[in-house]
Amino acid sequence: RAAPSPKMMENTVFMSFTFYSTILILKMYVVAIITGQVRLRKKAFANPEDALRNGGLQYYREDPDVERCRRRVRGAHRNDMENIFPFLFLGAIYSLLDPSPAVARIHFFIFCVGRIIHTIAYLLRLKAPTRSVAYSVAQLPCFSMALQILLATTPYW
Repeated sequence: RAAPSPKMMENTVFMSFTFYSTILILKMYVVAIITGQVRLRKKAFANPEDALRNGGLQYYREDPDVERCRRRVRGAHRNDMENIFPFLFLGAIYSLLDPSPAVARIHFFIFCVGRIIHTIAYLLRLKAPTRSVAYSVAQLPCFSMALQILLATTPYW
């Protein structure tokens, strides 16, 4: 017989939030890995010890493609931190408010898809306004969750 699951694991909204949050965290890891992969492909390393391990000190150098990638990835990663971290807080608290599972799933899905499209648009330099539309769409569920949290907690201030 299986051990009883913790209460949070019985909360379908929280489990949905956990699923989408994990996808977003994995996406952030992938973004962080991209520059390293470009460095390996172009053999242009930022540290002498990495260059030595990958062919010699002649590869301790800058490469215009690596630098361009690094700037885009750094921008995408910084934008993720500015948006995904608040989502993690809002989504966790929102999950505790006993919202409709279907509505909550829509909130989480829209945010997740918006952030994925935003990252793709950022990294691939897609035509405007793709990135800004993705950003704006992803903000809608966050504002909705924040408003619902404030309404639920107003009696306690």
